[in-house]
Amino acid sequence: MIDKQSPIPIYYQLEQHIKEKIEKGEWRPGEMIPSEREWAETYDISRMTVRQAVNNLVNDGYLVRRRGKGTFVAAKKIEQPLKGLTSFSEDMRARGMEPGTIVLRFETVPAFEKLAEGLGVTKGDDLYEVRRLRLADGLPMALETLYIPVHLVPGLTRDVVSGSVYEFIEKETGLIIGSAVQTLEASVARKLEAEHLQVKEGAPVLLLERRTCLDDGRPMEIVKSVYRGDRYKFMIEMERGGV
Repeated sequence: MIDKQSPIPIYYQLEQHIKEKIEKGEWRPGEMIPSEREWAETYDISRMTVRQAVNNLVNDGYLVRRRGKGTFVAAKKIEQPLKGLTSFSEDMRARGMEPGTIVLRFETVPAFEKLAEGLGVTKGDDLYEVRRLRLADGLPMALETLYIPVHLVPGLTRDVVSGSVYEFIEKETGLIIGSAVQTLEASVARKLEAEHLQVKEGAPVLLLERRTCLDDGRPMEIVKSVYRGDRYKFMIEMERGGV
């Protein structure tokens, strides 16, 4: 498997070998892989070379290290298409996973200038401020902070936001969610985010910001979500138009 005469770096050959085993399902999520010493002895290569291959796969989300235990195959990333307006709960159920929510904060706060402008309200108007840890099959996936004008959804409660806010709004208020504009960028986990998402401070995360409007154009929500970079990826379908 390792060709020392090849111009391809040895660490890269080992990296591809491990990746192939994972992608073919020979090693399942949660399964421990051989140690650096075992790899080094098996292929008569240096442990530094093995460490480089493993580090690359950890950074790419294929492997995860557990201190004092070893290196394991990481859980498969959830693939989220960037089209269609769905809630986190709907996304998880569509993938056969059980969504969960831990409500960390539920308060009414006055709208500061930037939020007031984004939500089409007057500065100082009441907004719901909700911070939630979103789970999939019990595992932390995203830390979410959202703002909704109180006058739009006066019946919102802590119990309601422990489930799907979108489902509540459309089923209980008669409002229809129409469209959203969102941005996605790479970031790193800050201390609070790292604690809740169970990653190291500075770990790669995906930062999503969304402004959602009702079907009549009224702004309904501004939300910021921080997703674990090792468990989530977004997919975009694109078509080439006429030239």
